[in-house]
Amino acid sequence: MALPPTPRPHSVTVRESRVTEQRNPRTVDIDLASPLGIVDLMNAEDRTVADAVASQREQIAQAVAETEATFRRGGRLFYAGAGTSGRLGVLDASECPPTFGVGFDLVQGMIAGGEAAMFRAQEGAEDSPEGGARDVDARGVRAGDFVIGIAASGTTPYVRGVLARAKELGARTAIVACSPPPAATLEHVDVPIVTITGPEVLTGSTRLKAGTATKLVLNTITTGAMIRVGKAYGNLMVDLRATNVKLVDRSERIVMEVCGVAREDARALIERSGGSVKTAIVMQKLGVDRDAAERALEEAGGVIRRVVPDAPPPVTAGAGADGA
Repeated sequence: MALPPTPRPHSVTVRESRVTEQRNPRTVDIDLASPLGIVDLMNAEDRTVADAVASQREQIAQAVAETEATFRRGGRLFYAGAGTSGRLGVLDASECPPTFGVGFDLVQGMIAGGEAAMFRAQEGAEDSPEGGARDVDARGVRAGDFVIGIAASGTTPYVRGVLARAKELGARTAIVACSPPPAATLEHVDVPIVTITGPEVLTGSTRLKAGTATKLVLNTITTGAMIRVGKAYGNLMVDLRATNVKLVDRSERIVMEVCGVAREDARALIERSGGSVKTAIVMQKLGVDRDAAERALEEAGGVIRRVVPDAPPPVTAGAGADGA
């Protein structure tokens, strides 16, 4: 007796409102792809990320302006997220002190589950809006601060709790998301930045395109704000903290290039300035001592161009390699 044919599985339509959780029709056969095929598929998807970020250029610029205003009034920038989103916030915050010579409390990252979540997933921590509110209180967030929630899906309860509590305390708020956040979250947000990166190569793996877009946005916010408050002279980082041999060398080379002096003179200038490249440049350009240079910079809001009107020397062929 012949067995009945095995029923063919029928497709079930599952509607998912979160773009980051939807299936990508372009990568449904990626499990059969060669190594080169996987690289090509992923590279093709990654090429769309920059356009998604560019679509939010005005909102990102608003966040840059909010961050600048926050710093100038003595406030702090906080990032808050869970999983990859939280780690990206902590990463960006941790890179600000050595890059821009700021204190470790100026830009801070909060991650659901605390410090341990940086290295090992803390299951369930992202589902607690109460945990987000507690972290805001623990960090002492107050009016005058700027709090940016990071949630690739736009729906993370922890982030919603952070934003709601921050708003209650009088802080300005923003969200960086890769899928439209619900109204319950947006009601606590002053600046929504929503970069729609589309379905991931692997369904729901937001460390991929969503993570890349988030990194680009955070890079732009802090770098843009730091430039605006005077951390750059032209495109030179003049407030970096020389914490290793490479950065000591970079500091000396910046002073050599900008001031047209030999390395030993650059080193001496930096020593007399108290280790500040920015102050050393103003001292040499104006022919003043450290105190006078610092006063001039303070009156100019920290911006060298308002004290020293001439631009940095032009870029010459072959310049720019620093071995980083």
